[in-house]
Parts: sequence; structure tokens; C-alpha cells
Amino acid sequence: MAAKNQPRAWQRMLSGRRLDLLDPSPLDIEISDIAHGLARVARWNGQTIGEHAFSVAQHSLVVDDVFASLVINATPQQRLMALLHDAAEYVIGDMISPFKAIIGGDYKEVEHRLQTAIHLRFGLPAETPIKIKKLIKKADIVSAYFEATELAGFSSSEARKIFGRPSGYSPTDFPVTPLTTMEAQNAFLQRFETLDRLL
Repeated sequence: MAAKNQPRAWQRMLSGRRLDLLDPSPLDIEISDIAHGLARVARWNGQTIGEHAFSVAQHSLVVDDVFASLVINATPQQRLMALLHDAAEYVIGDMISPFKAIIGGDYKEVEHRLQTAIHLRFGLPAETPIKIKKLIKKADIVSAYFEATELAGFSSSEARKIFGRPSGYSPTDFPVTPLTTMEAQNAFLQRFETLDRLL
């Protein structure tokens, strides 16, 4: 009887998979679902200029590009970890950092379980090695700075206080002009397939 009143904790994906958010199985994760979802999740809660939202899929591509510039001899596996660093958001969405801080542990726990399942699905270590994680975070912050100043209405001084000013980079190095949903989805899939073939 109690089980009937339990809230549903799974989501059906377009691939036909049914992903349990509380106990995600790597077998229920498909790259097509990830690309589809991330291309439709807006960064900055959609508060960006332009005709199209700046998607998490496109952000992931920029982070991979910045990571590759930081780690010249990065392996395909390391690049894939960079590309998939926000992959859990295809299910749970992209919450802005201030809201994540308010919610706290529960959100982080669900995110961590999903990210672990995603890594295992694609033959990556369950946990990103600390050194690589720090470099991916650095690439993430570089991308966030330029997204903030080029798209989200932040002044340079405001963005510098929050993210720090990335040295050695300019906005033209990693353009953040928002792509259409399908352009972002296809570009993400293509990058994944290129890196996956090299593993």
C-alpha cells in the first residue's frame, strides 16, 4: 500500500530508456538522450542575449576546447570527462550556482549518482581524478566568465569578482554565440563520437 504513494523517481527518455534518478543504471544511459537533453537546457536560466538560448551542450563543447588548450597532451578519456562534466544536467537541468548553494546536499547527491553512472556507461573512471577535475573546473570558469560578459549582461568588473579574469584568453578564442538547438545537439554528438572512437 505504501509503495502506491511513493513519488515517481524515474524519467522516460526518448530512446525508450527509463532512468531511475535515485538508483541510475549505466545501462539506461544513452548518448543520444544526453545530447538531446543538454541541447535543450539553457545556461544562466535563459537570461542571455540572442535569438537562441546558450545551451549546456554548447557550454560543454567550449569547456572541452578550453580544457584541450590547458592540457596540450590530454588523452581522449580526459577530453571526454571534460565534455561530459555537466552531463547529469540532461536529467536534472542546470540550476544556477546560488540556487545549488541553497538546496545543498540532496541535489549534489542525485547529481553525483547520475554523473557516476554516466562515467561507467562510457568506460570512464567512476570518479574524475582530482588533478583532472581541477583543470576541468578551471576550463569551466573560463567559459563561465566569457558567457557572463558576452551573453549574460555581466560587466567585466562584476564577472572578475565572481570568476576571476582568465589570463591568456580573449572572447574570440572560444566564441559563445548561441547555436540553434539542433546545431548544439549535433555538434555535441559529433564531438562525443570523435573522442569515443579514440578511446
